[in-house]
Amino acid sequence: MTSIKSPGEKNLMLFSGRAHPELAEEIARHVGVSLTPTKLIDFANGEIYARYLESVRGCDAFVIQSHTVPINQWIMEQLIMVDALKRASAKRITVVMPFYGYARQDKKGRGREPITARLIADMFKTAGADRLMSIDLHTSQIQGFFDGPVDHLFAMPVLENYLKNKLDLANTTIVSPDTGRVRLSERWADTLGTPLAFIHKRRDLDVANQVKVSEVVGRVRGRTCVLIDDMIDTAGTICKAADALYEQGATNVIVAATHAVFSDPAVDRLKNSRISEVIVTNTLPLSQAGRFDKLTVLSIAPLIARAITEVFKDGSVTSLFEGDT
Repeated sequence: MTSIKSPGEKNLMLFSGRAHPELAEEIARHVGVSLTPTKLIDFANGEIYARYLESVRGCDAFVIQSHTVPINQWIMEQLIMVDALKRASAKRITVVMPFYGYARQDKKGRGREPITARLIADMFKTAGADRLMSIDLHTSQIQGFFDGPVDHLFAMPVLENYLKNKLDLANTTIVSPDTGRVRLSERWADTLGTPLAFIHKRRDLDVANQVKVSEVVGRVRGRTCVLIDDMIDTAGTICKAADALYEQGATNVIVAATHAVFSDPAVDRLKNSRISEVIVTNTLPLSQAGRFDKLTVLSIAPLIARAITEVFKDGSVTSLFEGDT
């Protein structure tokens, strides 16, 4: 079954790009539909062609694509898929991007810089998207970049449920790797009932992915520390933060992050670090080379499937997080 019809004859259809088909298929199983057959090919010069093999007229379309490597190719493919749906008379188009590409370029830090996160939102609007859905945006302000509804989902309940069953919370401290993640870490600490600490760092603006860790602020000595972040890219920040925590007397350091970007040399850094476990979700695909013994991958598919169902039924996405916005 490739679609679900509501009592009012609304028609839900799911579509997947080629970036992370395993996640899309898992989402489809939870929703209770099959992915709509789609022809996606690359021409010799790299141009992408898309055509749907079933009628999409009047449907409530959800286009799933993770913005992974090569990120520009998969963003372009999703844009083309949205354009094809618009021209084929889909009634409403929701772009589901578990990981929002270019989200870190959300403001001008210096003169003559772009705000590429806004450009991405503008391109999807121009292509024909009516709604965006993403998980743990790098900054909440990105919600305002799109002229339409944006469903900002949180992976925190998925990660927290795993940690609740694993940790002695009485001896646990939630740690923000920098001041920019303090608000997120506060929500974690409030929910789990643990103390909060953070690491003050300075970043070298002239060298990409270069971080200097300064000091730990908070109670970490003799405790298990859980470092919280939205993504792990090259793992430089998180590994230096873990070293700083051990230097201040932490007995164990665990990392919990939503997006496993894992650009080189992230895997080697994490494998060789003193971090005991790295917990991520499957918003992005992981190759076999990107997996290692202390990596735990939790599925985000049930959460996305529930959000898609709520949107289709004109229900409340916020209710999925019990008021945590």
